[in-house]
Amino acid sequence: MSDLPGAVLEWSTDQVENWLRKCGHSDYVIHLLCDEHKIDGKALLTLTENDLKSPPVSMKILGDIKRLSTDLRLLQKKNFSCLEDLGLSFGPTVQAYSRLKLTNLDEANGYPNEDKSLYDEPTQPLGKRESRALYLPPEFGKTFLSMAYLFVVTWITAFVMVIVHDRVPDMKKYPPLPDIFLDNVPTISWAFHMCEVTGSLLLLIWVAVLITHKHRFILLRRFFALSGTVFLLRCITMLITSLSVPGTHLECNPRVWEEQAKRGQPYGDLWAKIQHAYVIWRGAGMSIQGVRTCGDYMFSGHTVALTMLNFFITEYTPRRMYFLHTFSWLLNMFGIFFILSAHEHYSIDVFIAFYITSRLFLYYHTLANNQALMQRDSGRTRVWFPLFSFFESSVGGIVPNEFEWPFTTEQLKAWIMPLMMSVLAALIALRHKGPLAAKQN
Repeated sequence: MSDLPGAVLEWSTDQVENWLRKCGHSDYVIHLLCDEHKIDGKALLTLTENDLKSPPVSMKILGDIKRLSTDLRLLQKKNFSCLEDLGLSFGPTVQAYSRLKLTNLDEANGYPNEDKSLYDEPTQPLGKRESRALYLPPEFGKTFLSMAYLFVVTWITAFVMVIVHDRVPDMKKYPPLPDIFLDNVPTISWAFHMCEVTGSLLLLIWVAVLITHKHRFILLRRFFALSGTVFLLRCITMLITSLSVPGTHLECNPRVWEEQAKRGQPYGDLWAKIQHAYVIWRGAGMSIQGVRTCGDYMFSGHTVALTMLNFFITEYTPRRMYFLHTFSWLLNMFGIFFILSAHEHYSIDVFIAFYITSRLFLYYHTLANNQALMQRDSGRTRVWFPLFSFFESSVGGIVPNEFEWPFTTEQLKAWIMPLMMSVLAALIALRHKGPLAAKQN
């Protein structure tokens, strides 16, 4: 008798009886399920512990209930794809039990936290149930690694921006390319600064969300990983093809072009490039910080930042905050409009940036919120999405939007009171030191 995925659905009542005997269940259990209730393979896969304890089955022996429910969970885990094909999901009973932190074991039956919903959850149609994660560890180490990943990527991006600036096509020989938006909208000189102001507002909102969100370290980890991946992709697209400058008002001469030609070094001095890259990195590539670069057109980094911040804000705040969501989307759209109005990027740069950022965000969160999609083909997921597989290995479903202050009132008092006492002691010491010094003089 095979218990391979798909085979269980074809089991007859006699094959179910054989499986029960193979698992070592009593004649009472076999008679109850197979003879009285005619349980076949399909019915067997949909049984829950609640079904066993409730009418019409109404098993009375606790040991039989627990042993059978444990074997059922293992069988359902092996045949999870079959359950999905039937339009059913056992969620936590099948998926999350192995990842649940076993603490506070109940002395009576050995199950964690006496959470009956974990074991008795009935089957529900897929898509109707929110598969919320049961255990969400902050995992500070992974968050630090994701931050280091973004840090390295930003340095690579800054260095690539220096290279592409020196490779920018000659404006006299290669005029701006035809563009539907740029050809019909006059240049607005202050628009690019306004784009960066809107981005700064979105960043402030996102920081406020991070501070108050209960699962802030998971959000940070996802933000760093996604941002780093998009900007790393941008490095590749910038290097592959150098587009002509989109506006004649831009000053895009290579920084050391003549000196390079004299020395026969097409890419200039490495140390000088590192210094230029540091200036770009320190100013976050923003013109309001005094950074001016050319050649980094495909695709728009400013659009990536605006879109990523907008999507994270709207994803990790409650749906009822529709005013905030509307404001976030307005900032995103106006920021894109300001980029184009300043003639700093072609329309295709902005469109590709928005599309790649939004799609990557949605694909990542679709996988993260539906762990069954990843587990059905975990090997392929590890190959194509290595960062996702690593960072999301301990997150078993949707991250709920729960909010709390990062510090309790007691913690604030414990930190602030000693600080205030130290400051007060220093002031008193200075006050007494003044008269003593005057007397000595």
